[in-house]
Amino acid sequence: MTADQGTEAGRWRDKPPPLRAWKGKARTRETRAAEQDRAAGGRHQRIVDLGNGRLACASIELKVYPKTRRIRAYLRWSDKGRSPAVYVGEVDHETRARNLAEAWETAISLGLLTPQSPSPIEQSWASSPAVRVVMQGNRSRDTRPERVLRSAVHALGLRYRVASRPVPDLRRTADLVFTKAKVAVFLDGCYWHGCPEHYRPSQKNSDFWQKKLASNQARDRQTDELLRDAGWEVVRVWEHEDAQAAADRVARTVRDRQSRVPAQRSAECQKSV
Repeated sequence: MTADQGTEAGRWRDKPPPLRAWKGKARTRETRAAEQDRAAGGRHQRIVDLGNGRLACASIELKVYPKTRRIRAYLRWSDKGRSPAVYVGEVDHETRARNLAEAWETAISLGLLTPQSPSPIEQSWASSPAVRVVMQGNRSRDTRPERVLRSAVHALGLRYRVASRPVPDLRRTADLVFTKAKVAVFLDGCYWHGCPEHYRPSQKNSDFWQKKLASNQARDRQTDELLRDAGWEVVRVWEHEDAQAAADRVARTVRDRQSRVPAQRSAECQKSV
């Protein structure tokens, strides 16, 4: 049984979550801040608007409730000696780093934060090649929507590759890849890809974030075109979509492509003769 199979809706069935899933190690204030920066995607992502032109840098706190065996994430910041907290949601990964990353992604998508323009160092990704490698290694993946979709697709009898490049020479990574059918599935976050139903533009540095969103959407369109030119079918799923409905759509696409493969091969053989 895998770690994900042993949990359900953020609950560890037989025992409490392991300490590595939520409890941080004893560390300095600087290392704690660096951990939060990595999980959020940069210090500029951690900003809370207090009103009247005041801003605060927030952190994610993970708490375990023994009776329910669930890990809950809270957004906290300091305001004139007080430490307000807002409930973000439940997380159920096996490591603290992944739980923090998912909590930050959720907090951003809920509009709890007011991201600012990144500093010059953050815009260049890192101050040194070594730091750049560390930051790249901490990108968020295996989020709850991804795992729920994978589980639903798997239950329909389909097998796939996870977080893989459909075309090895093309620097585009799909969430689910069906190699034989040549189907690539992308699960798009509502905030970062501009969901028409749930995206809420930032009130701070709106020009920067509009350009960022436009860049992401242009890259999505380019990815679709490049993969289709290479003979792949692209399926895009919004993170808010019903997992079962999305899985059914993926399955129909894959099976339709699979049914066409024998006919295509037969036609190619006849041409060669």
